[in-house]
Amino acid sequence: MLISGGGTTLRNLIERQQHDELPIDLRLVISSSPTAKGLQFAADTGIQSLVIEKKKKDSPADYERAMFEPCRAAGVQYVVMAGFLKHVPIPADFENRVINIHPSLIPAFCGQGMYGLKVHQAVIDYGAKITGCTVHFVDNQYDHGPIIGQWPVPVRDDDTAETLQARVFAAECEAYPAVLRALAAGQISATGRRISWLR
Repeated sequence: MLISGGGTTLRNLIERQQHDELPIDLRLVISSSPTAKGLQFAADTGIQSLVIEKKKKDSPADYERAMFEPCRAAGVQYVVMAGFLKHVPIPADFENRVINIHPSLIPAFCGQGMYGLKVHQAVIDYGAKITGCTVHFVDNQYDHGPIIGQWPVPVRDDDTAETLQARVFAAECEAYPAVLRALAAGQISATGRRISWLR
């Protein structure tokens, strides 16, 4: 799992796993920041963690190697972005193996710089009536990879960015485990940008 900050998504997945609601093996947490609160969740649960900061002198290829060599060494099948705010190139052997969740219905309200409360304020300012969250495979463009699933959330007339964020995050807490359970069960297949859920 790749994190950058508070680790709320990581905490949700750990709790689901501990309650036997998520049959996955969390092997490694990589943080882009040594002060990320999510590192404590990993430590409390005994999950191996690393801090890999993106340095100005790093080329994209250097950063890609730094991030994915530990994943290969740990034998991970999927890399889950959980509030990870850095752009990292995806190597060919991890195509359709890196997953992200975004707090809008892609392709709306997404792209570089669109994260956190900025997304929800943009939704409200536009006057959208439906928002939600999107789980997608990650490619080398922001919020662009094939969509695995989307969960709609209505926008209320009295919403603030904070209240909308809270309801969308509640949807995220259901969406990510649902996708990871399906991946673990081999129930998701990809043909180009077309993602199918097998029953």
